[in-house]
Amino acid sequence: MNNNNQSIHIKKEVLVKIIKAFFSENFAKNVELIPFEMRPKGMNVPYRCCIYKERAILRTRIIAGLGFSIENDDEIKQLSVYAEEALARETPASGPLTVIDAACKGCTPHRIHVTDLCQGCVARPCQSVCKFGAISMSNGRSVIDGAKCKNCKMCIAQCPYNAIVKIIVPCEDACPVDAIVKDTNGFVQIDYDACLSCGKCIMNCPFGAVHEKSQIIDILKQMQSGGRVIALIAPSIVGQFPGGVYRLKTAMQKAGFADVYEVAQGADTTTRNEAREFAERMEAGAPFMTTSCCAGYSQFINKHLPEIREFVSATKTPLYYIAEKVRRDEPSALTVFISPCVAKKNEGRANPNIDFVMNYEELGALLIARNIEILDCEEAVFDTESSKQGRNFGVSGGVAGAVASISQGDVRPCVINGLDKTTIKLLKKMAKDRKCEEGNLVEVMCCENGCIGGNATICPPKTAQRALAQFCAGSSDLKRL
Repeated sequence: MNNNNQSIHIKKEVLVKIIKAFFSENFAKNVELIPFEMRPKGMNVPYRCCIYKERAILRTRIIAGLGFSIENDDEIKQLSVYAEEALARETPASGPLTVIDAACKGCTPHRIHVTDLCQGCVARPCQSVCKFGAISMSNGRSVIDGAKCKNCKMCIAQCPYNAIVKIIVPCEDACPVDAIVKDTNGFVQIDYDACLSCGKCIMNCPFGAVHEKSQIIDILKQMQSGGRVIALIAPSIVGQFPGGVYRLKTAMQKAGFADVYEVAQGADTTTRNEAREFAERMEAGAPFMTTSCCAGYSQFINKHLPEIREFVSATKTPLYYIAEKVRRDEPSALTVFISPCVAKKNEGRANPNIDFVMNYEELGALLIARNIEILDCEEAVFDTESSKQGRNFGVSGGVAGAVASISQGDVRPCVINGLDKTTIKLLKKMAKDRKCEEGNLVEVMCCENGCIGGNATICPPKTAQRALAQFCAGSSDLKRL
């Protein structure tokens, strides 16, 4: 739902106003005024109980947009002070996520629930199908004992009146590793020891209560100071903006980037190295190998499935290789990875060759704030054109497909199209059994559809996939090993 919901539009509007304030004569003062500009006196309140609640939530969104944790806010510090501190800091704040308590609905706990549609029928199929004795009759209708219920949903399937439903909490339901918990007041908290930073909670919360901490001010400061700031665009950026990536490159240079590189160049290096590594592992008798390009999957291995690590490719990610190249060619330049998801901020923080991470939503806000129309820009090609295979890394199956396309041996891809409870069970089974029934090269993407389904993408995955396929069709093939 990240591509078409009002909370995303509000977040983008906040970012646009922060960026405009940055380029104004008085950054701190104009940041302070943003909540009042967005919700002026006399305006009909569109979402909350009153205009003051709206302004309070906008204030916290601005704090996150300035790059700070909302959890540390004492509600007394003025936004102008936060703006000044953002200008003064030397490095971005650690940790990519923060939670807006005021925006959280405090949803009712997820559970299986009997609605008023229950007719108290004589057959009582819900009661007979329950293996755990969780359903009984009270006052002529079914009642579920939450302490006994195992959420198997068999009763839902059996009820002839569709009277039993599963009540979900969207952020909790989307999290594949149960990292979303509730505090004593029923509001969301993130268990960062379990969190993959996959961003699924961001895109699924209908209230926009989970927020990414932006590094946009840190990046703009470097641009304004005259530093050479180079953008590294992920393969999945194709189709996210109108006009194509060649016009986008020109637009980004107008916005302040000194140059723009395709991370797909690094994907070509990853493909070659991973194909060699795969051949060596198969010759040594390994039952399978998993790819390791997805930052969310890397977090999953480290935190939840270390026993599969021996089967994980040691090849570096495309971002690693392209950042290494830029640092080698231009040691004094600063690098900004333009990302479809929040998970890449963890990879960026761990790599000294990556200075900042900006997502697609933030890039879009920057272009809007600077009044740059991509369609009005001329095309600017890249110094080195990437291959069809490298550019296709942004979709599920693209990584394994690239390795298979240049390999000489028997490559049987098994694509895990998104991490969820089901696919996690499958990966755990592979690690336990030390084999993969479906293939020998396992590609794992944390997001469904791959990177084009990341939390900070702009257009629907199907639309992006069509644009990416068209772009790849005009690109050259990577040579076989």
